[in-house]
Amino acid sequence: MAKWVYMFTEGNATMRNLLGGKGCNLAEMTNLGLPVPQGFTITTEACTQYYEDGEKINDEIMEQIMDSIVKMEEITGKKFGDKENPLLVSVRSGARASMPGMMDTILNLGLNEEVVNILAEKSGNPRWAWDCYRRFIQMYSDVVMEVGKKYFEELIDKMKEEKGVTQDVDLTAEDLKVLAGQFKAEYKKMIGEDFPTDPKEQLIGAIKAVFRSWDNPRANVYRRDNDIPYSWGTAVNVQMMAFGNMGDTSGTGVAFTRDPATGEKKLMGEFLMNAQGEDVVAGVRTPQKIAQLQEVMPEVYKQFVDICHTLEDHYRDMQDMEFTIEDRKLYMLQTRNGKRTAQAALKIACDLVDEGMITEEKAVAMVDPRNLDTLLHPQFDAAALKAAVPVGRALGASPGAACGKIVFTADDAKAWDARGEKIVLVRLETSPEDIEGMKAAQGILTVRGGMTSHAAVVARGMGTCCVSGCGDIAMDEANKKFILAGKEYHEGDAISLDGSTGNIYDGIIPTVDATIAGEFGRIMGWADKYRTMKVRTNADTPEDAKKARELGAEGIGLCRTEHMFFAGDRIDAFREMICSDTVEEREKALEKILPVQQKDFEELYEALEGNPVTIRFLDPPLHEFVPTEEEDIKKLADTQGKTVEQIKTIIDSLHEFNPMMGHRGCRLAVTYPEIAKMQTKAVIRAAINVQKAHADWEVNPEIMIPLIGDIKELKFVKKIVVETADAEIAAAESDLKYQVGTMIEVPRAALTADEIAKEADFFCFGTNDLTQMTFGFSRDDAGKFLESYYDAKIFESDPFAKLDQTGVGKLMEMAVELGKPVNPKLHVGICGEHGGDPSSVEFCNTLGLDYVSCSPFRVPIARLAAAQASIKQK
Repeated sequence: MAKWVYMFTEGNATMRNLLGGKGCNLAEMTNLGLPVPQGFTITTEACTQYYEDGEKINDEIMEQIMDSIVKMEEITGKKFGDKENPLLVSVRSGARASMPGMMDTILNLGLNEEVVNILAEKSGNPRWAWDCYRRFIQMYSDVVMEVGKKYFEELIDKMKEEKGVTQDVDLTAEDLKVLAGQFKAEYKKMIGEDFPTDPKEQLIGAIKAVFRSWDNPRANVYRRDNDIPYSWGTAVNVQMMAFGNMGDTSGTGVAFTRDPATGEKKLMGEFLMNAQGEDVVAGVRTPQKIAQLQEVMPEVYKQFVDICHTLEDHYRDMQDMEFTIEDRKLYMLQTRNGKRTAQAALKIACDLVDEGMITEEKAVAMVDPRNLDTLLHPQFDAAALKAAVPVGRALGASPGAACGKIVFTADDAKAWDARGEKIVLVRLETSPEDIEGMKAAQGILTVRGGMTSHAAVVARGMGTCCVSGCGDIAMDEANKKFILAGKEYHEGDAISLDGSTGNIYDGIIPTVDATIAGEFGRIMGWADKYRTMKVRTNADTPEDAKKARELGAEGIGLCRTEHMFFAGDRIDAFREMICSDTVEEREKALEKILPVQQKDFEELYEALEGNPVTIRFLDPPLHEFVPTEEEDIKKLADTQGKTVEQIKTIIDSLHEFNPMMGHRGCRLAVTYPEIAKMQTKAVIRAAINVQKAHADWEVNPEIMIPLIGDIKELKFVKKIVVETADAEIAAAESDLKYQVGTMIEVPRAALTADEIAKEADFFCFGTNDLTQMTFGFSRDDAGKFLESYYDAKIFESDPFAKLDQTGVGKLMEMAVELGKPVNPKLHVGICGEHGGDPSSVEFCNTLGLDYVSCSPFRVPIARLAAAQASIKQK
C-alpha cells in the first residue's frame, strides 16, 4: 500500500518533493529537537491523486489521514471534539517550491459551540476562546466554502463602530461571541446550511480546500512566472495549534536571519503580542520590531536567537521563520530559505563563502539567474509601487521600469525625445521601421504580440522596458488615443510600465537606477570558472555589442543585418533595390548600401576584439521594408522614375498571405543572388580591414544562411558566398579565414541535419522560428489564445519564452546527433530568445551545445544558468 501521510517524526529535509518545503522543514526541525507543535503531512502525491480521482480524497488516503489523527491525539494528549481536552489544529499548504501567499491556510480548526465553551471555562480566558472561534468561522468560510472575507470584515467593522473601538483586540469576549453568531448566520445565508460542527468533517473540508488552492488563479499565474510545474502538486500540513492570541504573554511573528533586502547579517523581523499568524502579514495592526522582543520577553528572545543560529548553520542559507509564543513558551511553525532581492542574494552567497559555510559552487547554485534582471534595469521605487494599483496587465516582455508621456508613432517618439521629454511608445504592434522611435522611448507598450514579437525581441536587445499583448486596450491610433480600464488616454498623458510583471499603471511612478554591486563580479567570476558552455550575444549595433561585452559576452551569436537597413537614408537605397526592374538596377542600389553595411561590420568586429561574430544574411520578407506613407511612396517613385501607381502595384505584389512562411530567408538569396553577393563583400572587406589593423586578433567571420530546409538551398547560396568571398580575399592578398553555416529553424532542416552538416561549418538553432513552425503557431498571434491553453492545462508556459523540450527539443537533439558524426568540426549554438531563459540554457547544456546566444542584458543570466547547469551535471 502506498504511503500518503507522514508524521513529522517520519520525515526529513531530503523529502521535499514528497512532503513539500514546509512539511520537510517541519520534520527536519523536529529531528533537530526544536520546539515544533506536532502533526502530520499529506504528500504532494496525494494532491495529484486527488485531481486524478476527480477532486475526491480516495478511501486509502482517507484511512491514512484518520490513522494519523489518532497518532496525533496520542502525541498531544488531546482529542478532536473532546469535552475535557479538545485538540485544535492548523491546516496549511506547502508545495516543494516556496509560493508565498499563493495558497490557503486555516487556523483553529476543531472548534464548535461546545468546544469553545469548554476552552473558555478551562482557560479562564473566554475572550481568547471566542476570538479563536470567530477567526475559524471566517477563515473556513472564506477558504473552504469560498464565501468572501469582505462580508465578515464588514460585520467586524460594524461591531467596532457600535462599541466605539478601533482595534479588534479591544472587543470583549461577549462582543466576539455575538460576532461568532453573526458569522454563522452569514454562513447559513450564503451556503444554505449550518456551519459544520464535526471536527473531522471540518478537517476533510479544509484538506480538500488546500488541494483546490493549488489550482486557484493566483497560484497558476505564480507557477507560470516561476517555472513551477502544475504536476508537482502541494502537500498539506496538519499541525497542533499554538496560540499567540491568549493575552499579553502570547504573540506571533516572522523573522529572517539576514536582511532580505540588502543581505546584511542581522536578525530582521516583526512580532505582535496577543495575535495570530495572519495578523502580522495582513497588516491589520502595526507590528513591533523583533529586537523589542528582548525587552518584552528576554528569555524567549534569547531562545529564539539561538534557534536562528542553529537553523542557519544547519541549512547554510538565510532562513525565513514563523513562530508563535503561547503563554511565554516558544514554538517554531516554519522555516525556509528566505526570498530575497537580487542584491541581497549576491551578498548573502558571497558572505556565506567568506564565512566558510558554503563552497563557491554552492554560492553559484543558490542565486536565481532570473533575479539578475532587476540589477541590470531601472526599477520602480518600492514604496511608491506598493501604493500604486495597476490599471492593466499584459506580458512582461522586457524587464525594467519605465514611465513617461504617451506617444503613438515612432516619429513622434523621436521628436518628443529630441526636446527632452521622457516618453512611452504605445502601438498596436511595432514593425522594424519603428526602431528609432523604440530607441527614443523609456518603455514600449503594444496591444498585440507575444514574448517573441518584434517589440519584445528588439526591446530586450536594447534593454528597454516592454509590455506586450495588452488586448484590454481599445486602440484608436488614427486619433492618437486609447481606452484602458474605462479611462481614455491621449498623447501626452502619463503612464508607467513594469516590464518584469507586465503591470501598467496610470500616471508617473518614480524609478531608481540599477546598481551592480561588487558581489556581482565575484559571483560572475565563479560562474565563468564552473561553466563549460560559452555565452554569446544577439547584437546588431556596436552599442549593443559593447554593452554585451561589458556584461561578459564571448562573441556575437546573431547579428540581424536587416536591422541595419532602417537607419538614416539606407532604407531609401534598399527600397530602390526592391522596386528595381533589372539585376543591374538592383546592383546599383545595393552598391549604395555596401559601404555603410561594411562600416557597420567593421564597428562590430572592433567591439568584439577578435571574438567570433556570426552574421545572419537578410531574413525578413521584403514587404517589411516598403513605404506605407504617401509621402515616402512619392519620394520612391520620383527616385525610380516611376509613377506612384507603379510603385503601389509593386508594393501590392509583395503582399503575402503568410509572410512568416513566405518569400524570406535563403529564399531571397535564391531569387536575388545579388543581395547575398553584396552582404558577403561587406562582411569580408570589413574583416580584412579590421584584421590588418589588429594583427593580434583572430577575425574569423561566421556567415549564417537563414531558413534552410533543404541541402540544395544551402549549396546554392553557399556557392555564391564562397565565390564572392574567395575573390575578395584573393584581391586583397589576405589569408582571412571564414565559415559558412546555417540556422536550423525549419523542422525539415533538423530532420535532415546529417545531409546539411556536410555543407555547414556550424549550426545555430533559431528557436523562435523553429518553435513557430513545429507548433504551427504564429508567434505574433499566439498571445490571443495561449491564456485559454493555460486555463485548460494544455500548456503551462509560453513555448516562445520557455523552450518546449519535448517537441522542439527533440528536433534539436536529433540535429546534433545527426550532424556531429558527419562533421566532427561542426560547432552548434542557439540564438533564439530561449538562449537567455535559465531552464532552456540548462537543456542546451545537456545537449552538449557549444554556446547559447541571447540579448545583451540577458548575458549575465545565461552565464549563471550555464554554470548552474554544469554544476548540476557533475
